[in-house]
Amino acid sequence: MTSAQVRGQHPRNSQQQKEDDSNAPKIDPKPLLEANQKKIKKSVERLYDLASELKAEVEKTDSVHVLSIAMLRKTDEIEKLAREIRSRAKG
Repeated sequence: MTSAQVRGQHPRNSQQQKEDDSNAPKIDPKPLLEANQKKIKKSVERLYDLASELKAEVEKTDSVHVLSIAMLRKTDEIEKLAREIRSRAKG
């Protein structure tokens, strides 16, 4: 028994599906890549702004005695944004 039969498909159906995919119109990846690049650039600018805000807040706060909730939220937002940028960059 083939793997296609185990999944409940006939081998012919999976072969036909592959042929159908090859006849599908080709999508130009350039617009998608350009849009992704714009999103990455905007995210990096936002990341820079957040990091600058965090730096300013750390400089004006005695973080030895006080860790503000705003600082923690900002670091969480920075981390989330950095992960998003990394994910987009990977493709």
